[in-house]
Amino acid sequence: MLNITEKETIHTDICIIGAGPVGLFAVFEAGLLKMRCHLIDTLPQIGGQLSEIYPKKPIYDIPGYPAVLAQELVDNLARQIEPFEPSFTLGERVESLERLEDASFRLQTSEGKEVFCKVVVIAGGLGCFEPRKPVIDGLETYEGKGINYIIKNPEQYRGKRLVLAGGGDSALDWTLYLAELAEEVTLVHRGSAFRGAPDSASKVMALADQKKINLKLNANVTAILGNGRLNACTIEDKAKNTETIAVDYFIPLFGLSPKLGPIADWNLNLDKNAVAVNTEDYSTNISGIYAIGDINTYPGKLKLILCGFHEAALMSHSAYRIVSGGKKPSFKYTTVNGAPSF
Repeated sequence: MLNITEKETIHTDICIIGAGPVGLFAVFEAGLLKMRCHLIDTLPQIGGQLSEIYPKKPIYDIPGYPAVLAQELVDNLARQIEPFEPSFTLGERVESLERLEDASFRLQTSEGKEVFCKVVVIAGGLGCFEPRKPVIDGLETYEGKGINYIIKNPEQYRGKRLVLAGGGDSALDWTLYLAELAEEVTLVHRGSAFRGAPDSASKVMALADQKKINLKLNANVTAILGNGRLNACTIEDKAKNTETIAVDYFIPLFGLSPKLGPIADWNLNLDKNAVAVNTEDYSTNISGIYAIGDINTYPGKLKLILCGFHEAALMSHSAYRIVSGGKKPSFKYTTVNGAPSF
């Protein structure tokens, strides 16, 4: 059970930026050394790319698994760290980082939450994921005022009129879910065939046939209207026929693209869009800040999950010295120290 905290101020030993597989495994390695972790991720769920982009994709290079589905790996990692009771802030981005007089850190999220910690671990994969936005005049004017790119709380849409746009799994899955909550759901897709799971596509087509949703294929949302808040969308098909419908929310679901985000302004040594690290412990040029997983770079770097797991282990032993005030970790092996209870 994830501890999704709504506290405005969090105190912890380690703040991990990124709740993908490497960030999750870092909780396990830190937990073995009795360090508490809080994780922050821009996505509304844990798992990073594995959960957001390809949850049903098999992965073949995880030791001990001839093959494992991406989401299954995330679920197992979540179960593995449960004994250490990490806390999470999801659907928010770290906007600022400040070094305090005692050498600890203060981080602030996009929603104003503050995290105080002794060590910061950047495990953000390819960086912050930002939504791919359609090219529509005035789009930014209504962001948060009727236009959302990530669905964090489905109950927000109960009894509302919705226009969703997209043709992948996310658009299909949310159409199926929200059709049971919303007053009216319109799904707009620029193509004639969906890219998502065939079973989900069939269910969406069935809902359209039953007149339970409005389905607009070979079409795009080309204009948005409102007065301080979104109240209408214009939909245009390939024949240039247009239709303007009343809506409460427009939700483009075109996927996410990775960007380095505010990390680029933290005075870290960067190599293109990656953070340069010392391979002794994957520390950065700023004491107390580490980078593990795909976000880092060093000679011979391989962007593999298993390499990120190795980096998390070495990072944790180095971080322990900071958290403990200079003590050397006494941990050896789980077979000697004993594994946590699952």
